[in-house]
Amino acid sequence: MPRFLSMIRVDESQLPPKDFPADFEQKMGALLEEITKAGVMLDTAGLTPTSQATRITWSDGKLSHTDGPFTETKEVVGGYAIMQCKDKAEALEWTHRFLEIHPAEWTVAAELREIAGP
Repeated sequence: MPRFLSMIRVDESQLPPKDFPADFEQKMGALLEEITKAGVMLDTAGLTPTSQATRITWSDGKLSHTDGPFTETKEVVGGYAIMQCKDKAEALEWTHRFLEIHPAEWTVAAELREIAGP
């Protein structure tokens, strides 16, 4: 079965408040339990902010390091999920359900890509 990487994209300059709505964590926990029991979820996690990141670049035969935050980058990957699904349609369905749990006034995007190889 194919594996898919769902990268959750956020604009760090417009992150939602630290206090999530009262039922958000319960809804998210229920979805994560359901997707895990279905045998779809292989791994998932949020990522620390880019202020704690280092970007490593290989160019002209040299390595360079740039410490975050990366203010020139509007959207960053704020989390990920690796899922094993029967097809892309199933991966899209789970990703839609994940996004729909978030409050309507938030802007959260997901980029879904199939993982190449074994």
